[in-house]
Amino acid sequence: MAMQSMPVSRLRPTQIAVGKRLVELKRKDLRTFERRPQELVDYIGAHPIRVVLGPKAHVFIIDHHHLGCALSKEGFKTTPLSVEADYSALGWAAFWQKLQDQDWVHPFDGHGRKCAISKIPSSLGAMQDDPYRSLAGCVRLAGGFENTKMPYMEFLWADYFRPLVARGLLRADFAKALRRAKRLARAPQARHLPGYLGHGF
Repeated sequence: MAMQSMPVSRLRPTQIAVGKRLVELKRKDLRTFERRPQELVDYIGAHPIRVVLGPKAHVFIIDHHHLGCALSKEGFKTTPLSVEADYSALGWAAFWQKLQDQDWVHPFDGHGRKCAISKIPSSLGAMQDDPYRSLAGCVRLAGGFENTKMPYMEFLWADYFRPLVARGLLRADFAKALRRAKRLARAPQARHLPGYLGHGF
């Protein structure tokens, strides 16, 4: 892994959707450091965005998409990066195959539907919103399940909640949806999911 700093504007996603509510929470976190610039530098430095280098000098995020989106929306010019691999010598087909082999790409849209790799947007600002990804992230933050190293684990939880919590409820009363999802996270039918904690709420 090589650490370096690059312009936020160069970052490209390897997934189609993020939880935009979570992006807003990240933006709020960044703003808490407005009057403490050194702490802001320390915070960002402690959370480097993991990337791979791709063809035509493009830089692709493989972890921390939400932070990348927050930095972009907050107008940050540069950010620390952890370069996990350099695939810049590959052609596009071989590059995307390499990412799929490493489980570093997640081409699912804001409704959880698998799409062609070509549907992955070329910029962070063009990413779709998956409200169930936000729900899953908030459930984890509330102690509903543990974080693990499994790639895209919170998307697995999002897909679990998708048929069980109405999208209309997410829009109308997120707090109520979160309470329901926290209970569902501890239900026996969720025990196959990474980070499952069992009964508790």
